[in-house]
Amino acid sequence: MLAAGQAVLLAWDDEAGQRAGLPDAVAALRAALAGKPARTPRDPSTPSKPREGTKQQQVLALLRRPEGATIAQIVEITGWQQHTVRGFFAGLKKRQGIAVKVAERIRQVGPGKNGARGSYSIYRIADAG
Repeated sequence: MLAAGQAVLLAWDDEAGQRAGLPDAVAALRAALAGKPARTPRDPSTPSKPREGTKQQQVLALLRRPEGATIAQIVEITGWQQHTVRGFFAGLKKRQGIAVKVAERIRQVGPGKNGARGSYSIYRIADAG
């Protein structure tokens, strides 16, 4: 098919401006494309399935654990920034219909009963555990 496409381009770019070989090149390209099976379009109402072995799969595995995962754990495993992890959570809900919930908030209390460094939340997929 690549050769047929190149033949079309060569015929189109004919310096003489004749483009004499263009109809034959286009016919060859159509024949090459006709032999290729058509791809069936994906139903947009069904959630897409993530590929195996990706960072997304690693994050989903962490979130499916009974103990869940913190953003810090996900950052450490994936190398993503914290805001990227939060954006990934939002994308899960929007594109795949997977809701991530806060399973538990661990709050370290600092002076004046304000939240201190070290406070964190544990996230899980809503239907897990």
